Amino acid sequence: MLLAAAVILSGCTEQRLFAVRAVAAAVPSLAPFFEEDGSLGTDETKLRPEQAHSGLQQGNTPGLYGGTQKPKVCDVDRLKDFLTDPRNRQKAREWARIVGIEPDRIEGYIDDLTPVLLRHDTLVKNHDYKKGKAVAFDALLEAGIAVLVNDQGLPAVKCSCGNPLQSFDKDPEKISVKFEDGNKKWDGYEKSDVVTVKPAPEPLERIALIDVDNPDQGINRPVGSTGENDEPFDATKQHAVPRVAGMTFDQASQRLSELGLAAAFSDGLPPGDAAVTGSDPGPGTELRFGEAVTLSVADDGEEPGTPPKSDPSDGPPTDDDPTSDDPTSDGPTTDGPTTDEPTTSGPTTDDPTTDDPDTGDPDTGSPTSGEPTTDRPTTGEPTTIEPTTAVPTTPTTSSTPPTVEPTSAEPTSAEPTSAEPTRSEPVTSEPASSAPGSSGAPASGESAVGAA
Repeated sequence: MLLAAAVILSGCTEQRLFAVRAVAAAVPSLAPFFEEDGSLGTDETKLRPEQAHSGLQQGNTPGLYGGTQKPKVCDVDRLKDFLTDPRNRQKAREWARIVGIEPDRIEGYIDDLTPVLLRHDTLVKNHDYKKGKAVAFDALLEAGIAVLVNDQGLPAVKCSCGNPLQSFDKDPEKISVKFEDGNKKWDGYEKSDVVTVKPAPEPLERIALIDVDNPDQGINRPVGSTGENDEPFDATKQHAVPRVAGMTFDQASQRLSELGLAAAFSDGLPPGDAAVTGSDPGPGTELRFGEAVTLSVADDGEEPGTPPKSDPSDGPPTDDDPTSDDPTSDGPTTDGPTTDEPTTSGPTTDDPTTDDPDTGDPDTGSPTSGEPTTDRPTTGEPTTIEPTTAVPTTPTTSSTPPTVEPTSAEPTSAEPTSAEPTRSEPVTSEPASSAPGSSGAPASGESAVGAA
């Protein structure tokens, strides 16, 4: 009986693996929407997959994608002409259905997409066209494949064949990659370096790319452009890690993105409103464009803005740090977030294909009393802290100001009270498997890395 149970359990474990079809660069699909003859787009076949700092990456991650000055990596105009040709009406209906728009909105939707090159082997939900219908299948796209991404950094179209793409919605730890139909295992493939892309916390205005022909150079590409408005910058320039303790995860990842740094995390993608307790490396550490900063978030029992017992972010303040000008005193300081902390700006999207994490603003736990309140002592003796009205400061070295303006907490009462911080429970949202919609009005997801 024990042996039979072990066999059953083993079979169940095997059944839980998800079959994923490998799609190699420049290998034609057997049932594409558009014949892969090189006229719609071309892949970069000499680009080896980069080692991933995290299996889950947000669409605003600097250097997640690559760029090139070569023309027509994606021929956007030809794709629009093909899908709006009356002879391809059925294909257009199916294509629009997967994307989640009406067929008459195809041109506008494509105009908002941006051509890039994958720098990592990337999991997506791909679609073939068979017998008048779009047929979904899970796919692993090889680094070097040209795709169009939407304004949240999500792959939306495979350039060479016009196939619509959606976010991968299964557990990437439970995949079984199938190399077949001419898609042989490519050089540099490592299952541990496979990447799944999640939506950026805010719609992007520009996408910070690495020039695949010159990795020491970056490219700022406006969303919805095809390279004609690219702005190069020095990708070797160092940027100081800002102080992020007390921010929400979305705020911290957005701040890092503005400085050209990537947000990494050790145990799944945290909720957008999860309180960040520290970073590794800590504030003031100099990193080059695209390097990762691992964020620590509070446990469920901790309040947003509460410092951890051992905060790795207690490093020296920097000019890039929006909280570096906080007033200090000889006594204990308040445990709440500083007044230079950006307000919560959770994920927003017009993309009906991906269920974004709930972005409810976490309560900062700030006292509501207008009179002095007693903070929790740090040395055993209670002390009273006089509240002051903090004036927001502006970072002086970032080439682009933070996209979220700091706010100051105002007194709400004239009577002294002892206010307890309220709890903000993180909300977790699972990605869904539906088609990406048209991009909304871009917000400030621009990398603050300027031209060299």
